Amino acid sequence: MIKLAIDFGTSVTKIYKLGSGVVLAEATCVTVLKETGEIRAFGNEAKRLLGKTSDLTEVVFPVYEGQIVNEKLAGALLEYFLGKIVRRTFGVEALFCVSCGCPEEDREKYYRVAKAAGLNRICFAEAPYLAALGQDVPLSDSNPVFSIDIGAGQTSIAAFSLEGIIAGLAMSVGGYNMDVHIIDHVAENFNLKIGSLSAEKLKTTVGSLIERDNQSMIVNGRDVITGKPRSVSLSSEDVLFPIHIYVDKILEYAELVLKKLPAEVSAAVCKNGIFLSGGTARLAGFADYVSERLQMETHLARDPQMAVVLGGGRALGDPALLRKIRME
Repeated sequence: MIKLAIDFGTSVTKIYKLGSGVVLAEATCVTVLKETGEIRAFGNEAKRLLGKTSDLTEVVFPVYEGQIVNEKLAGALLEYFLGKIVRRTFGVEALFCVSCGCPEEDREKYYRVAKAAGLNRICFAEAPYLAALGQDVPLSDSNPVFSIDIGAGQTSIAAFSLEGIIAGLAMSVGGYNMDVHIIDHVAENFNLKIGSLSAEKLKTTVGSLIERDNQSMIVNGRDVITGKPRSVSLSSEDVLFPIHIYVDKILEYAELVLKKLPAEVSAAVCKNGIFLSGGTARLAGFADYVSERLQMETHLARDPQMAVVLGGGRALGDPALLRKIRME
């Protein structure tokens, strides 16, 4: 029996195969012909074309802000990914990693997409549980855990135990929002129009929450005034504002969740600390900034971007645990 954990993310899809580990991590996008809708490229190959296609083609992300927005393309993309991992999908069991409190109508979309890709046996588990498992956090009925998982398109924040979610939410804020704001910020302040790939690289290379960080990189783009190609050196300080806005918004909602907790749960969370995961949590100084803002110890996953899918793999290997955390 082949068992897979699938994190069908806004930016990157990760798949864990029980017995093999993480077997796929590719961009969640396709390149299609505008006139016919024919798919010309999948995954990483499609992402490399972002901002470089002709008027006849476009790069499409079928998952946006953590939700499937184009079921047809999502199904074709998932089928392509599965084809790289298994010879046939008959009999394959798949656990889909979904956001905190994922509503039934969104899970129905996953069912339809999974069926289009050839999967018939699927179940769901929420990101907070899986992120904690992916960090080897011991879960029990009586020891609550507080998790913040920040992906590209969505953030899940929750306090929970094996008895269930005590307080939590999912918000449509993540690394992608930072990329978009960086593009606007650079155009407004440096008269340079850059693409989404450059904005993402700028965020991951020099993006930092460390005070007076002096990292810098050369960014290429188009001059807003002359229209000619131009390069400019940008530092961590230059992109701090668009990053700070969204990090502070996430922590504002984290504080709201913390305020909803019963006293005994608050005490346990204060003792255990905050567990951070998701690709955006890799920002330099992020864990220290969260710790200072929320006045609690923070624990950053060894591989933040993979924490959720690694947790999915761990759940697949423990059927009793999976029965406790799966969504019904």
